[in-house]
Amino acid sequence: MFGMSFGEILIIAIIAILFLGPDKLPEAMVKIAKFFKSFKKSVHEVKESIEQEIHLEELKEEAVSYKQRLEHATIDLKKEMHVDLVEDLNRNAREIEEAIAQPDTPTESKTKKKKKSEKEMKPKKEDQDV
Repeated sequence: MFGMSFGEILIIAIIAILFLGPDKLPEAMVKIAKFFKSFKKSVHEVKESIEQEIHLEELKEEAVSYKQRLEHATIDLKKEMHVDLVEDLNRNAREIEEAIAQPDTPTESKTKKKKKSEKEMKPKKEDQDV
């Protein structure tokens, strides 16, 4: 106990008997035992509170790491969505360019037919002169 041998403990006990006497020695031993018990209890409580603080720190660090992962995932998702949006816009732009570049689209052929039918319906100048 505390790095003391049995001989040292025996010497301390003999000195305590000489100074305290046989009447007060039992009371002193009880007080010493209570002191060591309360000291041990206090050390245990401090140890538990330190372990709890360490555990809370670990939980905080873990929560921060999860938060960082979530933020990175959100950023990556936004980038991916932005890329998809840009790709969709580019695809739509190409489709529009192709539609403009092709002269025989269905809408253009309808307008050409309409113009032809209008020309046919107009009387020719030769017919009007008669």
